[in-house]
Formats: sequence, C-alpha cells, structure tokens
Amino acid sequence: MDNKTIEFKRLTEVKKSDIIDLMNNQLVRRQMPLLKGIFSEEDCDKFVASKEQLWEEHGYGPWAFIVENQFAGWGGLQPENGEADLALVLHPDFWGLGKVLYKKIIGKAFDEMGIESIVVFFPPSRTRIKGFLKLGFKEEKQLEIGNEKFIKYRLEKKQ
Repeated sequence: MDNKTIEFKRLTEVKKSDIIDLMNNQLVRRQMPLLKGIFSEEDCDKFVASKEQLWEEHGYGPWAFIVENQFAGWGGLQPENGEADLALVLHPDFWGLGKVLYKKIIGKAFDEMGIESIVVFFPPSRTRIKGFLKLGFKEEKQLEIGNEKFIKYRLEKKQ
C-alpha cells in the first residue's frame, strides 16, 4: 500500500455520506467508545463544523485521507487541552495503510509544525498495541473522558 496515491484534504471536501458510512461502520465503532447511537447527517454536520473550527482557531486539525481518489478515513492532529492529539480513523478496507499515514502525520507534526510531543488516547479495550509502543509511545496516565476510561500515551520528538 506504500505506493498508492495519498492525499490529505479537509473534511469539507468529502461527501457527507462517506463520513457517515465510516462512522457507522461496526468495526470502526468498536474502537470509538465515545461514539454513541447512529451517526446521523446532523451529527456529521456538527462533527465537520467542529473540526473546521479547530483549523480556524489553531491553524491545524484533522484531515480526510483520500487514497486513489477514495475516502479512506480521517485523522491527523487536533488540539486537545494545549497538546496535539493524534487520531487515525480508517475504514477497515484501509487498515493496512495506518503505518504509512502515521509516518506522514508524524513528519508533519515534528518536521513542519514544530510540535515537540503528541498524545494518543486509547480505550483499555484496545490491547493490540505492541507495534504502537515500538514506535516510542509511552503510557502516561489513565483518565476518564465522557464517562469512558482511556489511557493517554505520549510520543516525544527525537532530538
């Protein structure tokens, strides 16, 4: 999958139906405990508007990932309490592309944007994280967000 054409676009450039389909995919939802109920068109409008607001207020936010002209998912960096939070939400058809996208996002964060560290929040149910830890992420603390438990991990920029 490394040689596929990958574009980072704004979520406003993607068909709402593609985002709605992704966010209602049962395999995707298993990894997103804060996503409750059916993700409707109204939910999509609010979601996209909130992500666009991050761009306006902070100069960065999540992207839509377009692979070979097809919407593969969304993610990237978004400000979260003064830190850069990494998100990667891919349609199961594109799960093999996660590492390639991760490398592109990390390159942007550390090399282009001057960010010193990024954080990730995983639910404790996400147990297959060996590869993630090998990338250099360190467990920082457990916390609760929206009545759900998460583990916060941090990756520091290599000096």
